[in-house]
Amino acid sequence: MDKIPMTVRGEKMLREELDILMKRRPLISQAIAEARELGDLKENAEYHAAREEQGICEAQIRDIEYKLSMAQVIDVTKMQNAGKVIFGSTVTLIDIDTDEEVTYQIVGDDEADIKAGRISVNSPIARGLIGKMQDDEVSITTPGGKREFEISDVAYL
Repeated sequence: MDKIPMTVRGEKMLREELDILMKRRPLISQAIAEARELGDLKENAEYHAAREEQGICEAQIRDIEYKLSMAQVIDVTKMQNAGKVIFGSTVTLIDIDTDEEVTYQIVGDDEADIKAGRISVNSPIARGLIGKMQDDEVSITTPGGKREFEISDVAYL
């Protein structure tokens, strides 16, 4: 099976989310027990809601545990690639047509958040940047069409 690339920050976030879910587990079990005491389970909305919540919680726990077991945590701060765009690096781009500057960190799928400047390693922009060097000009085909960028800075934060 393929490993799931993840930054140190991404692994920490998943472990924190898993910890929260594990703390909810006994509370949900308690809610189920209390709902059972109310009587007839066929028409007991509290019981059915608690069971549904339990199912969702357990599915989320399994999903996170799987991702963590398959994670390949990459600490970019320990890598020295002298201006090369790699997974985890933070890249500052200048749009050649508009002179607009944007900065993205290339992260795993679960960590991606375009509003926070984190793009998935599987996104068209990241795929077009991986392996390129600082000061390179790149042409990337995005869903909005072809765009030309200059890589003005590559940082390993």
